[in-house]
Amino acid sequence: MSSASASPSAGQWPPSRPSKRSKLRNGTFIIPTTGERSRRHFTLRRSDQTDGPDGSTTLPLYSARQSLSEQSHAATNKIRAGVVRFIQWLDSPTGHGVLKCTIAYTLASLATFLEPISEYLGKPDGKHVVATITVYFHPARTAGSMIEAILVALVAIAYAETVSILSMCTSVLFGSTFKMVPLAHAITLAVFIGGGFGGIGWVKQKMNNPLVDVGSTLASLAIIAVVTKETAVFSHVFSNQKIVQIFKMLVMAVAITTAVNLLIWRVRATDLLRQSMTKASASLGDMLSMITRGFLSGSEDDLLSSEFSAATSAYAAVYPQLTKNLREAKFERYFLGHEKLYQLDRAVVRSMETLAQSIGGLRSAANTQFALLNESMGPLGTYSPPTSPSMSPTTQRSISAVLNSNNGKDRFLTLSSIDEASDESNDERNQCRYGRDDVDGARDAPTFRNPSDIFEHFITLLGPSMKSLAFTLSEVLREPPFGSAPEYKITVNDHFRQSLTDALSLFNAARANALEDLYKNLEFGRARTERIQADFEEVAAACGHFSFSLQSFGEEMQKYLDVLDDLKHASEHKTRSWNWMKWWKDGKDRKYHLIPYHNEETENLIRPIKKTAIPRGIPDTMISRRDTYNWDAAPQASKIVSMLSRKFLRLIRKVARDDIRFGLKVGIGACLWATFSFIPQTRELYRHWRGEWGLLSFMIVCSMTVGASNTTGWARFMGTLIGVSATLVNWNVTQGNAMGLIIMGWFVAFWSFWMIVARGKAPLGRITLLAYNVSTLYAYSLSQSVEDDDDDEGGTNPIIGEIVRHRFFAVTAGILWGLIVCRLIWPISARKKFKEGLSMLYLQMGLIWKRGPLAILLRSDCSRSYLRSGEQEALQKYAARLDVLRNSAASEFELRGPFPSEQSARLMRCTNRILDAFYAMSLVTQRKGRLTDGERALLLYTADERAQLCDRICHVFQVLASSLMLEYPLTDALPSVVGTRDRLLGKIFQFRKEHVPLPEGETSKKGGQGVLGALAHVTVEERDYALLYAYALVTGQVAEELKRVAKEIEELFGVLGEESLLLQ
Repeated sequence: MSSASASPSAGQWPPSRPSKRSKLRNGTFIIPTTGERSRRHFTLRRSDQTDGPDGSTTLPLYSARQSLSEQSHAATNKIRAGVVRFIQWLDSPTGHGVLKCTIAYTLASLATFLEPISEYLGKPDGKHVVATITVYFHPARTAGSMIEAILVALVAIAYAETVSILSMCTSVLFGSTFKMVPLAHAITLAVFIGGGFGGIGWVKQKMNNPLVDVGSTLASLAIIAVVTKETAVFSHVFSNQKIVQIFKMLVMAVAITTAVNLLIWRVRATDLLRQSMTKASASLGDMLSMITRGFLSGSEDDLLSSEFSAATSAYAAVYPQLTKNLREAKFERYFLGHEKLYQLDRAVVRSMETLAQSIGGLRSAANTQFALLNESMGPLGTYSPPTSPSMSPTTQRSISAVLNSNNGKDRFLTLSSIDEASDESNDERNQCRYGRDDVDGARDAPTFRNPSDIFEHFITLLGPSMKSLAFTLSEVLREPPFGSAPEYKITVNDHFRQSLTDALSLFNAARANALEDLYKNLEFGRARTERIQADFEEVAAACGHFSFSLQSFGEEMQKYLDVLDDLKHASEHKTRSWNWMKWWKDGKDRKYHLIPYHNEETENLIRPIKKTAIPRGIPDTMISRRDTYNWDAAPQASKIVSMLSRKFLRLIRKVARDDIRFGLKVGIGACLWATFSFIPQTRELYRHWRGEWGLLSFMIVCSMTVGASNTTGWARFMGTLIGVSATLVNWNVTQGNAMGLIIMGWFVAFWSFWMIVARGKAPLGRITLLAYNVSTLYAYSLSQSVEDDDDDEGGTNPIIGEIVRHRFFAVTAGILWGLIVCRLIWPISARKKFKEGLSMLYLQMGLIWKRGPLAILLRSDCSRSYLRSGEQEALQKYAARLDVLRNSAASEFELRGPFPSEQSARLMRCTNRILDAFYAMSLVTQRKGRLTDGERALLLYTADERAQLCDRICHVFQVLASSLMLEYPLTDALPSVVGTRDRLLGKIFQFRKEHVPLPEGETSKKGGQGVLGALAHVTVEERDYALLYAYALVTGQVAEELKRVAKEIEELFGVLGEESLLLQ
């Protein structure tokens, strides 16, 4: 064989591995379902995963050689297949939801078409509101969500009725009794329209809940119908006719929706919660197996594969559903008196969140291996460290130790020996080769020539046990914890707990032996130079770091199984309590302490952000200091003026909160729009163009941020156009026939609810039906001689063109008015929120790291971790909310240009990787039972360097946060973390060089105890260095991600060089 074919090509990196590679031997593993021990062949790949395409091909529908009859037959088969797929879709959960919504809408529309129901609702027009309400309170939701929706609807109805009655009473008092008509109108506008709608806007922003948004629409519709449209307010008489009708319509619509929801294909949130738990568990199992397989192979291919991306995307998609279903299941559990079951459901979800965090830490630990291998190998696979004596200790690599490594090709032969065997690799020869006892090969003291040899030796020692534990863990996660529908009984295998305990026991024993053997071999290599020895120990620490992270994941899995067992026991012996209704009891007596993940520390730095909250950006403490530092710097100023100024400023700050400002601008916008209905000169114009529907559209469009308003504005415009077009077609086709309109309306509703439920485009589907209702159903109401001043639209002979034109312009004008108000009156920019939120997140992360992950072990004697309980979850939730803002910001238009969505997405990916590194570091520190004497000596000796490194990382975080906040370019003198990290490693090298254990009390011949002082006599083993090297590894990861963040910021804002001219 030629040399060219035997070696990798010069331009290829990484070089390809030999096709005939030796395989990782099998170790003893635990079969999770039976608890048996086995040594047969197994693989971490799932049985449904393939290495190539599935072999399916897509044939053209028609072939050029087919006859006309064959083409016709193929077309018929395609149509038949499409019909079958459509029927199957209708029988799916999504199809059921669309059908339920369509049925509810059709039933609600009968309030307009059936004369008995129409007469029950009274003579005034507006009976189409019943159908409109079912569009917003649609039944395609779980029973728990329906319970919440009913509660929201009751509050909305009560609020609307209260505002309507009070406005009418005020109009009668001032307009009729006191004869002060202008004052009556002014009070109605300012208090009941401005204040009433402003309160609705404040609640929308404060709650930030889709159902609350629907409730606000319901309340707005009821208030508009009475206050701005009903003539009783203008004529200053009290009439309850419209109020009673609105109340009847609201109750009827909610009753129809509730009945359809609970009686037709009922969906329970607890069932969906079980399904999402199963999907999340399977995704975590897939990610675990692929991360472990990547570590064993020494290659990032598994982590960069489409399978890993699919598993990550699957978990990212199911997690929001998991939290949503948990919230809705709470209403079901509490309604049935099963509070204890809800607490355990929440405990399972929290346990899964912890497992997902551990997956992030495990991936971070695996990335350290890949980084070290890539760092230590040159572009052709050679171990070629720099030799300049001026370089830092960690970057200086000795060439002399690896000159005989055959240009690094042995590295790939070595790594190929730790690849995982394929499914068919259990031949006799392979079994014979690795049939020896695990320890026999481990006791041979190998000669480490480069870092990859360390990995090869470690995998030889621990690889089988690591693979076995990962197999047991992944199979437990992939096994569905719940049975099939409809019971979804908990089916946790009784052998899982013992199997996991045995697997962890085997792994811990093998891990201890492997690390002991590894560090013993490193001890034999003391003759190496300090730099090469440090290189090898850094790699050994990476091995120990990953194995420890895998062990921590296994321990979290034990907690997960414990919670599942508790849930199973509680489900089998459930009782009803309804303790939440016992308001007369003390809250402590009603609170369940069933979650094993509660905060153990009484004081947390971060309070977790609510799932529905929007990051506020600059915190109150910074704003308060910024508002008062001028007074603090002027002690000679008047105390009275200072006190009054501070109190007034605090009041202004409270009023200037986002939620209050949003409520105020909604109230101002509604008040300005409704003014046209109270001015005598414009009242007829308002009535003619149906301004009440424009006001309702305004309330629907108004969103917290400009981006969110813009996102829905265009969809609502298109929905209005589609709705009025459907009205023209249906009315002209049916000629106003009730049965025809019911049938044609069914198709319009089906398409609209398909957009809402199946496609997730709620604004488009809702506004389509809203425009259709206010046109078609209203036109039919006119034809039935309802009480309405409708001569301009044909009266009993509706002019459909005029009706459609009025509604279209009214709804479109309301949409435009909402966009104008959101943009011009105290605009709340998603761009600004994202920028401020990301800056505050970086500042917070810098302050957390500044605590010192290792220093806190010394201060607390290993009783505390630098990352406090709940902080990791709070940081990740905050980052998730920033992603929501980033998506909204993409829809905001500015003259400066579009929002840099791609760059911001890369910034968020870097941020999430830093958060994974934070959690990986917490795993290293939080489970240290106690420090050995050697570890304590090393920590004391390197205290200054570690403090400087923490300060430097905190400084870099602050510089990046400031640049993002101010949108200023970075300078080309950004502080480097690498140099400070190198000094820490250099201090470790110095300790190793100077440390010579002496009997206690004995001093060196130099008359002292050398550079180490009192630490010279402490016994330090090789394993004691692992903690510091693991810290250095994670710090290196954080530094690398900070470099990427800095690069993204430089591409956005530029770089200030020495020749930059700033003074103008």
